Amino acid sequence: MKYTSCWIMEEKKTLRETRRHQRAISVNLMSFCVCVCVCVSGMLLAGVVLRNVPYVTDAVYIDQNWSAALRNVSLAVILTRAGLGLNAAALRRLKAVCVRVAVGPCLTEACTVAVVAHFLLELPWIWSFMLGFVLAAVSPAVVVPSMLLLQSEGFGVQKGVPTLLMAAGSFDDILAITGFTTCLGIAFGTGSTWMNVGKGVLEVLAGVLAGGVMGLLLHFLPSEDQSDVVLRRCCLLLGLSVFSVFGSLAAGLGGAGGLCTLVLAFIAGLSWAEQKAPVAAVVGRFWDVFQPLLFGLIGAEINISSLSAYTVGLGVSTLCVGLLVRVLVTFCMVLFAGFNMKEKIFISLAWMPKATVQAAIGSTALDMSRSAGDEQLQIYGLDVLTVAVLAILITAPIGALAIGLSGPKLLQQDTHTLGEQHTHTLTHTHTAAGHTHTE
Repeated sequence: MKYTSCWIMEEKKTLRETRRHQRAISVNLMSFCVCVCVCVSGMLLAGVVLRNVPYVTDAVYIDQNWSAALRNVSLAVILTRAGLGLNAAALRRLKAVCVRVAVGPCLTEACTVAVVAHFLLELPWIWSFMLGFVLAAVSPAVVVPSMLLLQSEGFGVQKGVPTLLMAAGSFDDILAITGFTTCLGIAFGTGSTWMNVGKGVLEVLAGVLAGGVMGLLLHFLPSEDQSDVVLRRCCLLLGLSVFSVFGSLAAGLGGAGGLCTLVLAFIAGLSWAEQKAPVAAVVGRFWDVFQPLLFGLIGAEINISSLSAYTVGLGVSTLCVGLLVRVLVTFCMVLFAGFNMKEKIFISLAWMPKATVQAAIGSTALDMSRSAGDEQLQIYGLDVLTVAVLAILITAPIGALAIGLSGPKLLQQDTHTLGEQHTHTLTHTHTAAGHTHTE
């Protein structure tokens, strides 16, 4: 009797601890998501204040050339980090559902935004598609850490939800950046339409080829027997990445730089294998420095006095239509993938946040328009940047909070792991009770 009573009490205690543990996970995830929202939004709003508050604007001068240069360096750093974060094993074992989640929502949102922007914002078709691909990328800065936290606690692990979203997120960003790169090359081409299309394709091929060659070069340089090899690799990797971005602009192939950097970092990380982690950690510290510069300078490009409520309203409408289509298409892409209804809803919600990629490439078209000296193109570029900033301010908080609130509730915790822990606890209790009874 005493043995049974002890077993029941221990089982209730274990269940209470499990519920307490789940609540703690929810709090941790919510805390992380709130921090992401505050940081990203705060950086952007700080830049907006620098540009639009009279006394602050008079005290601070931001040179456009230096601003563009710093944003390009920040672009090189974040794309280097993204390239190092690509999982080669996930690439090899990519399943159909991962391809669908990566490609379907990205292309449909890009096309939807392009059509809506063409008629609402009156952008030319090529600029509309450029805006579409800017908005189509999901934010790895929000999605990846959230998925790692959920995965570490066993949520969605049995169905592979965190792995799916992390793997598909990388390819979603690559597709969006490639589409943007192609449209950028076409928009700033000076020849016929077919010639501009050919130039856009050439930029993509040049970026992939140059990135592959430089990535292979980093396999041999520096050699592993050198001292401070991690620091040397970081210097070479970041140096070549920055060179790729600025070199492509100087060569008149502005769209090739970003893709070249992404491929360069991926190939280099692939060749370094287990030694990639220390390099990625150092690049992450560089990103900590350049992230506020990137988001702050992006915010400083927004002149509120030159924006009309009508334009902002149309931009928000364009964004909302694209988001609605993205969520619906994402849900359809996982219909026959073995997920239950709650998991499908979570995947659709987790595919909303936008932040890093939009900040990285949102101002590229505006910078190239200023270099070209075309006032009409500068208006188009400012429209693209404005909608990109609105996307960050709206979707980053909503998406991050949606992940934080719905993750522990919609995803199943790995019952096998919990069962093992529960069995271990009960076995220990039974043994202790048996010893007590014997005594």
